[in-house]
Amino acid sequence: MTGVDYPIWVLVLAAVAVVVVAWLLYRRFFAGGTPLERALSEISYERIEALVIPSADEGEIQVDQLLLTSQGLLILEIKDVQGTVFGSDKMSDWAVISEDRRFTFSNPQPALYDRIAAVRQIVRQVPVEGRVLFLDGADFTKGVPSLVCSLENLVAEFGEPNKNAAKFKIEAFKPHWELIRRAAAQKTV
Repeated sequence: MTGVDYPIWVLVLAAVAVVVVAWLLYRRFFAGGTPLERALSEISYERIEALVIPSADEGEIQVDQLLLTSQGLLILEIKDVQGTVFGSDKMSDWAVISEDRRFTFSNPQPALYDRIAAVRQIVRQVPVEGRVLFLDGADFTKGVPSLVCSLENLVAEFGEPNKNAAKFKIEAFKPHWELIRRAAAQKTV
């Protein structure tokens, strides 16, 4: 067998290509976390997970993600599904159809409205929003129901380009954020 002698510039070019690809893969999968983590850190200044608070009617309600944003408080329900999603505001069950399976789940909007009401009951003077966040891989071909968004839509709607202005807004919301924390602490005692 005879070896092939490549010009040095070909070897250097190949080495540079390997380094660039490795750097891109590192940035994509390790630097700054997942796309979800990056989006949440971009729009929120504080975050509480698995929060249990009094519900608007008697009892308790769990909020999976509550974010303090420059626009107020944001409740997120995260759905990680792959495939075409069929859902609307008036459907009681939504369906997901992918290449290898089909399944249904309850319309998440009514539960989200209950969570919004429960948080508003505690922080009456602060804007409270809610979104059902579908991660990449979900495709709404027949229209997107209200309160449903993608990561890109979430950042566009709740991101704050002016970080200095955001600080003033956040400081105004902080006392109300602490009300939520106290309400949750009372439920865990």
